[in-house]
Amino acid sequence: MRCYCVLHHGQALELVERPIPEPQGTEVLLKVRAAGVCHTDLHLWEGHYDLGGGKKLTLAERGIKPPITLSHEIVGEVVSAGAQAGAVAAGRVALVHPWIGCGECAACKRGEENICVKPQSLGVVRPGGFAEYVIVPHPRYLVDIEGLDAAEAAPLACAGVTTYSALKKLGARIATDPVVVIGAGGLGLMAIEVLKALGGKGAIVVDIDPVKRQAALAAGALQTIDARAPDAAQQIQQATGGGARAVLDLVGATPTVSLAMAASARGGHIVICGLMGGDLTLALPVIPMRPLTLQGSYVGTLQELQELVALVKKTKMSPIPVTRRPLAEANAALQDLHHGRIVGRTVLVP
Repeated sequence: MRCYCVLHHGQALELVERPIPEPQGTEVLLKVRAAGVCHTDLHLWEGHYDLGGGKKLTLAERGIKPPITLSHEIVGEVVSAGAQAGAVAAGRVALVHPWIGCGECAACKRGEENICVKPQSLGVVRPGGFAEYVIVPHPRYLVDIEGLDAAEAAPLACAGVTTYSALKKLGARIATDPVVVIGAGGLGLMAIEVLKALGGKGAIVVDIDPVKRQAALAAGALQTIDARAPDAAQQIQQATGGGARAVLDLVGATPTVSLAMAASARGGHIVICGLMGGDLTLALPVIPMRPLTLQGSYVGTLQELQELVALVKKTKMSPIPVTRRPLAEANAALQDLHHGRIVGRTVLVP
């Protein structure tokens, strides 16, 4: 089978021919039908995360080394299964929950495999979807998407569950207050749709790219704001009637977190999902005196992905814009994302 792999960080993905794997035990073999291209794939391709101050967290420090077959947003068709997998119907098309844990730590036992201390995530630690076939370790990670388009459903495994999990952390205020969404890429457009499906008040979207701001308006954003405007914080405060009570930072960079804090109302809640990097210096008395909640959110649980797919089916939630490209264009798709040329999501179709 064909795989497009990171063999050397920062260099072009290389086409590697491998035997089609044979599922063992509880494993399930899927023929990949769709594989999303995500910013996390860029971090994995680059080989590090920016910690600010000239510091980097390398993948090697996390125990992740090439070769890496990218893509964790996977829809596939069941080909076969191991002897202990139970009744798994061949031909079934499913969305894969990729945020797989060790199954033994406290987080996994709570059902929070996404924050496992020894993660086994597809497209990160285990081979992902930039290939013709992929092995899933257990059928419980297969989420039924009957009635949904494979390429449109694939981003639910990351862009979807990430925004869904983060919005849940904001609680009841999403129904009474507009959520300030920083970043109008694939996750930002997904956040707009998830908010609508949840019955939220709506999104005020902040981005530096006018094309992406226009895409956010087309998707139903209440308003958009240029993040680079000198008075961006004041514009957010005015748009939210005195300061944001709910902020979703999908960029996660020093300027965006700083903007979120400057624009927040007293009692504001900021959830950071993005991993673009940097650092932050805080005057600690400000946190209790305002008082602010600054919270991280990392992808989502299997249960949250199941809830999200059920929500999509129930509400007929609109998919984000998807550009389909053949697997052979994996490098071009990654470079387009790297240079900010993607509106919505690119999905590779082997």
